[in-house]
Amino acid sequence: MKVQIPDYPDVPERISRIPEIAYNLWWSWHSSARDLFRRLDRTLWNSTQHNPVKMLQDIAPEQLTARAEDAHFLALYTSVIRRLDKYMDAAQTWFSGEPWPQKMLVAYFCAEFGIHNSLPVYSGGLGLLAGDTCKEASDLGIPIVGVGSLYPQGYFHQKVGADGRQEAIYSRFETDSAPILPVLNNDGSRLLVSVPLGSNEVQIAVWRVQVGRIPIYLMDTDIAENEPWLRDVSARLYGGDQHVRLRQEIILGMGGVRVLRALGHQPTVFHINEGHAAFAALELLLEQVRAGLPFKKALEETRRELVFSTHTPVKAGHDEFSIHMIEEYFQPIWEELGITREELFQLGQPPDRQAFSMTVLALRTTRAANGVSEKHGSVSREMWHELWPNLPVSEVPIISITNGVHVPTWISPELVELYERCMGPYWWERHDDLALWEKVLQLSDTELWETHLNLKGKMLAFLREQARQKWVSGGVASANHLVGFGTLLDREALTIGFARRFATYKRATLILRDLPRLMRILHNPWRPVQIIFAGKAHPADEPGKFLLQQVFESCASPNVAGHIAFVEDYDKHVAHYLLTGVDVWLNNPLPPNEASGTSGQKAALNGIPNLSVRDGWWYEGYNNRNGWAIRGEDDDSMAASIYDILENEIVPLYYDRDPKGIPRGWTSLMKESIFSVGATFSARRMMKEYAQLLYAGELVKASD
Repeated sequence: MKVQIPDYPDVPERISRIPEIAYNLWWSWHSSARDLFRRLDRTLWNSTQHNPVKMLQDIAPEQLTARAEDAHFLALYTSVIRRLDKYMDAAQTWFSGEPWPQKMLVAYFCAEFGIHNSLPVYSGGLGLLAGDTCKEASDLGIPIVGVGSLYPQGYFHQKVGADGRQEAIYSRFETDSAPILPVLNNDGSRLLVSVPLGSNEVQIAVWRVQVGRIPIYLMDTDIAENEPWLRDVSARLYGGDQHVRLRQEIILGMGGVRVLRALGHQPTVFHINEGHAAFAALELLLEQVRAGLPFKKALEETRRELVFSTHTPVKAGHDEFSIHMIEEYFQPIWEELGITREELFQLGQPPDRQAFSMTVLALRTTRAANGVSEKHGSVSREMWHELWPNLPVSEVPIISITNGVHVPTWISPELVELYERCMGPYWWERHDDLALWEKVLQLSDTELWETHLNLKGKMLAFLREQARQKWVSGGVASANHLVGFGTLLDREALTIGFARRFATYKRATLILRDLPRLMRILHNPWRPVQIIFAGKAHPADEPGKFLLQQVFESCASPNVAGHIAFVEDYDKHVAHYLLTGVDVWLNNPLPPNEASGTSGQKAALNGIPNLSVRDGWWYEGYNNRNGWAIRGEDDDSMAASIYDILENEIVPLYYDRDPKGIPRGWTSLMKESIFSVGATFSARRMMKEYAQLLYAGELVKASD
């Protein structure tokens, strides 16, 4: 099997490896590589939303020739190539220096991967976590291969009308213009893998995404070899009815295993990241039975290969399918396994109801499982205690590995310069060392504050440009509509950011609960406050869309006078501006519904303190010095707590300036926020724990 980078004949020989850089998303977390493409053509870099592959397709030949003759560009190009080669060829990594018990290869299954916005096959937190996982595995040298699906229509683009109604717009994902390559047979034909869908067979084409040292393989059913209804099976991420969802998950789990085998990979560990891919267990069971093992022995062997991460602390959020649907699609499976219909159902059937749960299937077929924060691990043990009724809740075999973020991806380049000055130029090589981050506490208050104001200005300029483009394209219905997108926001005002999926439990409108009191806070002439909202509601989530509509109605209200704004079509690109430009990061889910949440970690890395309910990661991350904890038992008391904290703590501290205009107390808070999160909530710490606790270390054994 092979992949081949397309030929770009206009690229001069002196810079001939630029396409190689463009097709390895290593560039997305290395500033010098991003700067290389920015200098290649700044206008194209911006207009393509930082997509080097699209740039190479659109750039004028004479521009390439000019850069090949530019001494400064050539010096940067040479430096980037050397860094890439050194990175890819490194014989010594953290993983290679550890005494592992066997030659390891981890197959990491996930429904979505958020690597970069040029590859729009993700919707939110789960995908971004998977992207950070692969990047950090690459940095550490952990041998992982990613397995997911390519969604030709991706996740939807969001358009919000003057009435606040969300419109979901799907546009076709142009693979030719993305850092993704088809997997080919040695004769140049497309690799195709067959997967059963009940009485039908679907053919899967395979694409490869290179993320540093890590390949991710994405499966695609939209090919001529399939019937039209089969071509559309994986058209949209999280789209379609239950039958479509079931087919997508069969392809992800069973198809993913078959793709790995076709590519010659023999993983020692299969990591099921959320229940969507749990059907991989059935394919592995089939392999064991075909090798001659009886079912019970096959199940024992399969468990040795599988580990599972759950991300959902509410049972209603876990995928379930009717027994009738499972019967329709899996009769050939249980017959080949040599078991009865009921025995197959029992693998995924909760004790208390007639349904087939993907999470139950995962828990019953894996050797180890984890929640994604200390609190979530506890909630998960309580939630799934019914599967181990003879054990105390504390001994339910679900451990905790708290999520972390890929530090090089999420820190702004401007702050990286400051961190290099205080921690040294190679700080990122050991950024999970807490002692290293103590040096951040010595940062200059003036430099930190001026850098933050610069980032805040960039964010506001971005919002205004977005609004201008909507106006030019005719996407704005009125002046109030335009103001709702943030055109009147002020760099000097305390700015609160709320950016996440508009699910009801995340309570986007909680801060709007007592509008008269909120208006007094926002409209204080000496100490003004403003709020920026962003996020999408799932197209089928009517309550979520109603919350979004309520928020936008507030944004466009003349009474607000530009103090509340909504950013349309929230994605990774928009996130970088908000996570580095607001002053406070607000998070107020209904406990205990936040499994972890990583946006607050990303904000804290950039010196933005959290105002959050003590749920998810903030349950263990809050230390009384790095932000604020929202208190209360219900919506009214929690909203009152937000207002109290704003009025009595946040606003006074933010506007308390020394004679030079520097808020010394606030910058001290910013530094504590950076210090407390940098090492402890990094993907580096997280991935070392996965390698040691789940992949190869002392494993928590699941039992019947």
